[in-house]
Amino acid sequence: MDFLQLAVKTGIYALMAGTLVFALGVVTLKNLFHAALSLAAVLIGTAALYLAFHAEFMAAVQILLYVGAVITVIIFAVMLTEHIAERSILQHNKQSLPALLGVLALLVLIGKVLLKTPWPVNPSTLDARVSVSDLGVALMGTYVFPFEVISILLIGALIGAVVIARKGSHP
Repeated sequence: MDFLQLAVKTGIYALMAGTLVFALGVVTLKNLFHAALSLAAVLIGTAALYLAFHAEFMAAVQILLYVGAVITVIIFAVMLTEHIAERSILQHNKQSLPALLGVLALLVLIGKVLLKTPWPVNPSTLDARVSVSDLGVALMGTYVFPFEVISILLIGALIGAVVIARKGSHP
């Protein structure tokens, strides 16, 4: 392996590690505004990983839709919810230990499945390129229903978050 390949691999692993650190910040930061900013950093890191793996269209979609639109809506919701950006949210409760044990069990299960699954690699598919037109046809044809269900789910989650935040301030 030459120096350039080693540098690229090291850079990709560093980018993955940085994205993971920000992802941990999303779930552990007590200030909700800081957690939202950490989520923006995770989404930008994911877009950078898409670029590293030559998926330029996906990187552009990630930046435009998630970082540009979703994070903006989340930050507006946080800022418009009666000083919730100033409030520190309790991060630990009685279910922290069972949740940790559940996550560890899930990771072990996923690891076993990944190690036992045969991953055949077809050499002809390694160099296959999917055009933006093919992606558009697939998203607006074959996968339009899951695409719309996810958008409705995200809107419902945002509305639910605002309702829950409002209930805490009004008796």
